[in-house]
Amino acid sequence: MAARVPAADLNQHLSSPFTSLRCRSPSDAALEAPLRVASRTPLRRARSTSTRILICRSAAGGVQGSGGGGSKRRRREPLRRGAVSARLPVPDHIPRPPYVGAGAVPDVCPDRQVHDGESIMRMLDACELAARVLHHAGAMVKPSVTTDEIDRAVHRMIVDAGAYPSPLGYGGFPKSVCTSVNECTCHGIPDSRELQDGDIINIDVTVYLNGYHGDTSRTYLCGEVDDATKQLVKVTEECMMRGISACKHGASFKEIGKRISEHAEKYGYGIDPFVGHGVGRIFHCEPIIWHTYDYEPGFMVAGQTFTIEPTLSMGSTQCVVWDDGWTAVAVDGSLSAQFEHTVLVTSDGAEILTGFP
Repeated sequence: MAARVPAADLNQHLSSPFTSLRCRSPSDAALEAPLRVASRTPLRRARSTSTRILICRSAAGGVQGSGGGGSKRRRREPLRRGAVSARLPVPDHIPRPPYVGAGAVPDVCPDRQVHDGESIMRMLDACELAARVLHHAGAMVKPSVTTDEIDRAVHRMIVDAGAYPSPLGYGGFPKSVCTSVNECTCHGIPDSRELQDGDIINIDVTVYLNGYHGDTSRTYLCGEVDDATKQLVKVTEECMMRGISACKHGASFKEIGKRISEHAEKYGYGIDPFVGHGVGRIFHCEPIIWHTYDYEPGFMVAGQTFTIEPTLSMGSTQCVVWDDGWTAVAVDGSLSAQFEHTVLVTSDGAEILTGFP
């Protein structure tokens, strides 16, 4: 799950921790086993007395291109919401994160988490579980399956492992996983809508195990997907890996966004300014990881853990947020793809904690 930086002109439902600069409400829609990688949103953070982080699309946007692709894209119906089922129960013996039951979205913690050997092992446990759950959820993606079915399977697998599904109850989020289909940029709520042939879906899994969060997501193809959409998904994953390749002790955080932006621009894709975040004992904390060019100061420290999770768009980087306060959808209906890993900074590179063998 991503974080968000507040803006003075936000006019959408403020319960969502994932809505950002100039993200509009529906009424305004007419307006515009670990892998080691060797080391090898131009949006400014809004100045505010709050440290809460919002994450969504910017009206300014990034590169707005066709996104290439060899085959003609098929026409598809706009995303429609389905019925949202009741919140699933979690056994009483499973520890809850501190925010559960609070209702309000927690502020992003300003502290940067640096781990010792013991806490790194706990992070590994949480991240490996998240990766296994995501792999299981991805295997369910096919036409006629509902995102509610995916949520139920994710929920069951997490609680059976003695962990808590981190999104459940985070600022009132009603489900155990985020499922973002087609033009849903981020934080889609699982519901009764059946996946269709040609859809793409991002599944975002976070688990809370033994006091630590592990966070990961991936975009999956449903059935027969056209070449242009396949390219969007492929390039988005490549962008994430290029961002990870910038990581090592002493490296500048701004190098992450630079490498991602340089690769996305080659294909004419916009970069949605959803941000990555520190993660560990706390779900969302500093450092904030920008996936666009930025000029924020700061350098990585060995032992830090954070997410890198770029979202690329075929079109506009402006969104509307549905009245559920969470679901961010491209104002022009263009497709988005996202990939996410939790990484550990090391002296000579970065270790992907959420890699699946």
